[in-house]
Amino acid sequence: MLAEAHGTDPHGSDSSMRTSSIDNNNNPDSSILISKMEGVVIPYTSEVPCDDYGQRMWWAFLASSMVTFFGGLFIILLWRTLKYLWTVCCHCNIKNKEAQKVNNPANNPTADKTTKGPDEKEEAAASEVGWMTSVKDWAGVMISAQTLTGRVLVVLVFALSIGALGIYFIDSSDPIESCQNFYKDFTLQIDMAFNVFFLLYFGLRFIAANDKLWFWLEVNSVVDFFTVPPVFVSVYLNRSWLGLRFLRALRLIQFSEILQFLNILKTSNSIKLVNLCSIFISTWLTAAGFIHLVENSGDPWENFENSQSLSYWECVYLLMVTMSTVGYGDVYAKTTLGRLFMVFFILGGLAMFASYVPEIIELIGNRKKYGGSYSAVNGRKHIVVCGHITLESVSNFLKDFLHKDRDDVNVEIVFLHNISPNLELEALFKRHFTQVEFYQGSVLNPHDLARVKIESADACLILANKYCADPDAEDASNIMRVISIKNYHPKIRIITQMLQYHNKAHLLNIPSWNWKEGDDAICLAELKAGFIAQSCLAQGLSTMLANLFSMRSFIEIEEDTWQKYYLEGVANEMYTEYLSSAFVGLSFPTVCELCYVKLKLLLIAIEFKSEQRESSILINPGNHVKLQEGTLGFFIASDAKEVKRAFFYCKACHDDITDPKRIKKCGCKRLEDEHPSTLSPKKKQRNGGMRNSPNCSPKMMSRHDPLLIPGNEQIENMDMNVKRYDSTGMFHWCPSKEIEKVILTRSEASMTVLSGHVVVCIFGDVTSALVGLRNLVMPLRASNFHYHELKPIVFVGSLDYLRREWETLHNFPKVSILPGTPLSRADLRAVNINLCDMCVILSANQNNIEDASLQDKECILASLNIKSMQFDDSIGVLQANSQGFTPPGMDRSSPDSSPVHGFVRQASVTTGSNIPIITELVNDSNVQFLDQDDDDDPDTELYLTQPFACGTAFAVSVLDSLMSATYFNDNILTLIRTLVTGGATPELEGLLAEENALRGGYSTPQTLANRDRCRVAQLALYDGPFADLGDGGCYGDLFCKALKTYNMLCFGIYRLRDAHLGTPSQCTKRYVITNPPYEFELVPTDLIFCLMQFDHNAGQSRTSLSHSSHSSHSSSKKSSSVHSVPPSNRQNRSSKSREAREKQNATRMNRMGQEKKWFTDEPENAYPRNIQIKPMSTHMANQVNQYKSTSSLIPPIREVEDEC
Repeated sequence: MLAEAHGTDPHGSDSSMRTSSIDNNNNPDSSILISKMEGVVIPYTSEVPCDDYGQRMWWAFLASSMVTFFGGLFIILLWRTLKYLWTVCCHCNIKNKEAQKVNNPANNPTADKTTKGPDEKEEAAASEVGWMTSVKDWAGVMISAQTLTGRVLVVLVFALSIGALGIYFIDSSDPIESCQNFYKDFTLQIDMAFNVFFLLYFGLRFIAANDKLWFWLEVNSVVDFFTVPPVFVSVYLNRSWLGLRFLRALRLIQFSEILQFLNILKTSNSIKLVNLCSIFISTWLTAAGFIHLVENSGDPWENFENSQSLSYWECVYLLMVTMSTVGYGDVYAKTTLGRLFMVFFILGGLAMFASYVPEIIELIGNRKKYGGSYSAVNGRKHIVVCGHITLESVSNFLKDFLHKDRDDVNVEIVFLHNISPNLELEALFKRHFTQVEFYQGSVLNPHDLARVKIESADACLILANKYCADPDAEDASNIMRVISIKNYHPKIRIITQMLQYHNKAHLLNIPSWNWKEGDDAICLAELKAGFIAQSCLAQGLSTMLANLFSMRSFIEIEEDTWQKYYLEGVANEMYTEYLSSAFVGLSFPTVCELCYVKLKLLLIAIEFKSEQRESSILINPGNHVKLQEGTLGFFIASDAKEVKRAFFYCKACHDDITDPKRIKKCGCKRLEDEHPSTLSPKKKQRNGGMRNSPNCSPKMMSRHDPLLIPGNEQIENMDMNVKRYDSTGMFHWCPSKEIEKVILTRSEASMTVLSGHVVVCIFGDVTSALVGLRNLVMPLRASNFHYHELKPIVFVGSLDYLRREWETLHNFPKVSILPGTPLSRADLRAVNINLCDMCVILSANQNNIEDASLQDKECILASLNIKSMQFDDSIGVLQANSQGFTPPGMDRSSPDSSPVHGFVRQASVTTGSNIPIITELVNDSNVQFLDQDDDDDPDTELYLTQPFACGTAFAVSVLDSLMSATYFNDNILTLIRTLVTGGATPELEGLLAEENALRGGYSTPQTLANRDRCRVAQLALYDGPFADLGDGGCYGDLFCKALKTYNMLCFGIYRLRDAHLGTPSQCTKRYVITNPPYEFELVPTDLIFCLMQFDHNAGQSRTSLSHSSHSSHSSSKKSSSVHSVPPSNRQNRSSKSREAREKQNATRMNRMGQEKKWFTDEPENAYPRNIQIKPMSTHMANQVNQYKSTSSLIPPIREVEDEC
């Protein structure tokens, strides 16, 4: 405590005396140290007070603050009063002068001089005000946070205030009042420097203030009044009084403003949180300082005798337990001033504690758990994944992206989503914490894009919600995400999922969207329809392609079941690798055979560079293509390490090696020299020229000069007056037709003898989202089919819905519509569904149902309805084109190779379970309802179920893996689009974006050359040139023979499910085997997936056998007749069955004896015509059937299949 009157304070510090006489009289102690300083003798001892009377001088410190405050306040009020009186007086003088001018209008020199004086005074005053204004503006700029100088000054003042508060905390451990020498006390000197700076800053603020009175009463001004003057008094009196220096804690209230000036706080929640915390803490510390002052000093009226020794931090503790209403009682106020203060503080502090603390906790609790920023790791790339982030989408993405079959994936995945993950998703992130991070935010916010370091990301992947009710709205959201990301960083590579094909056109409107640099849009509707369309051409192909572009782990099964062979094929994926220079100069079939036989790799396509250095992907090109240096190959293999063999292969070192696992990098200098040129970086794979035309230019693709095409076909195709194909030459085209001209009634459909066609059952109404039927029709109308090979397409569904889709379908030939419902058996019988090559079941209403298990109810009901139907055995036979084909170049007229001679036809379908069906599903788990005889568990993954393995079910979820595949190699997406879309190119997409319809074009050598491209088909092994291999032969021998003889590239088998059992009565279900090994044993009932070349000779001559069918099918051999079974295959037929069939044919022909106006869309007859359909006798009908059954134009048919 401070020195008392008798000078016996034990806490007294070093003191000084201004006179030596006082030392001699009052303190004769010999321990006194006396030193002279500027002629003044100052004794220092712990027992001697600061003056001769030992009185406290706290009132001097307090008086300096009060005088400054009230004195300044008095001067301001006085100035305002005088200014007000002066204004009033001037106003009265002006009124008097105006009255004098009115009373004395005469002008005299005296009056002029009199009036001139005030004007000059006003001008002087104006100039004086201008000077004051400039000074005021300068001071305002100095303290304003709008300028760099102002921000620095504001931050410096705040920092010095916190420093002064820190000095107070240090001095609070000393007595309230003590003797100190300014020249010896280091903390006092620092505090003095701080307060001098505060004084200067106070002057600037005072000059800049518009209202001096309000400025004088501000909190910061009051803090300066009670902290700055006492420091100067302390220097003068050589003593220190702790006093009201705790008021510096009030400066903490401005902490949030300082952080905003520094651009640290940007969000409202963070500003509010800092505000609440700073107000709470500053009030707490300030109140503790007051209690510390009065409790350690005591009450003045009690002569300071009721004081108690409390440290500052004990007072802080006291205030906290008081605010929280706990009040332990271990520390309490003893002085009257302290208790009086506590009474009022409890009222305010309790209210503040009860309101501020819960709000602070709520803000902290609501603070984003994933609100940090990504820290990039040197040497490690990262990608940003945004869009539809759910447990299902993320798990599917990670399962494929981080698959073990890929090379070491040194990529970190950063997920950005505006909703915090649920517990399941959070657990998934934690399981992959070494490669996955999640941040909460939106890609539409540039601040969040900066947090995830989008500018340094390798790519940004945007996932779409495949199950949303409004696909167009979902696409619009993803397009906005692309715009935001590209606006922030135009060079970032973006891979986005799109639901609707027509929305892809909007991406072309983004200036920085550049597919040449790797930007890609994966349209799920386009690819889904393309997969299903390819299954119409080769059943089961959708399953095979889906498995190839998905990462699946190998599952080994010891039992000899169909699952064993299926899963061995599932383990294959699509990879790319640069080919060794040992292959340079060899033709593609030669390299393909070498890779398959020697390296155990299946090469299906290459990247070919033209003379103009433009790159294109060639799928199974012919002998005319020779491999170049650094050619990129597309392989089917089980993992990426196997594909490295194609790069390491050296003829000198590996020619005699039989085990492909031993083919590794050799020490040849040639290989070392080629390594830098062939192993190019990833950017090389993002070649714009290759993506520009996946079907490449005529110089690259055409095996035949367009002008050297056989004469009949050349003359037919070069007819400049007929438009047969679209402007790109990639698709068959016809003039647009009105929908009414292609509508069939049920009776008309019954009279139209449909067979070998595609039935599309579509569920939808006026309000349903469009599924994009054009994407389903385009692959079926690809120009690499001859016109007579096109399968007629019949849509069965709501006419209101099909009207909405018709705008995109009216330029395709051989398309008909039967208004009705796929659930009506009468409608299905009318379109001869038992004679179709494929029945496709689609629904546009799937995403409008919240219950996931009911989303596929319409498709499942339609599928079960068809499978339960029964048909008359005498109606007809299954068509050959869906069962197999004759290899190009085979002499069909030869008796040995005649389809009739060598291939056995299957009897007509008598039950719906034998009808080829592919059903689209939304929910993968609903696949269990399609086959009632399978034993699939509801939790089984889709690719392991029997319907998917058989190619009868397809779900859009299998396309999720394309995001990962496209990121690692964007050529993969180009390849798959080339395979499944029939030849869609970016140029075609641009045309569709402009007109939303195909534009017809005249046939030119360039457009006709685009027809020369491969297509997928199925080869039957029952008889023909490969019959010797079909019964126990090796798949590898078949592969080599087909490749050498017909340039056909085999890549899979479509096998009967029970073929391995060898039972005479087998189930008709088939399953897919992808890329079997060389020694794989074949059975006669196998169908081989192959890539066949375009056959120029197949379309030279074609005779329409009958015009009895609908005109859109009149040119098709499959739709214009009912084929009869050859006599050699009808030995088991009874004469009664034969008579019934003849009777029915005769009845049908008689019923059709009427005149009807048909619309034909044949290229040579693209106009309405009247056809007189005459009744036919039974004998004539039999002759027609006999002609059809023996015609060399009928392709081979697959083996006989009995129902399960």
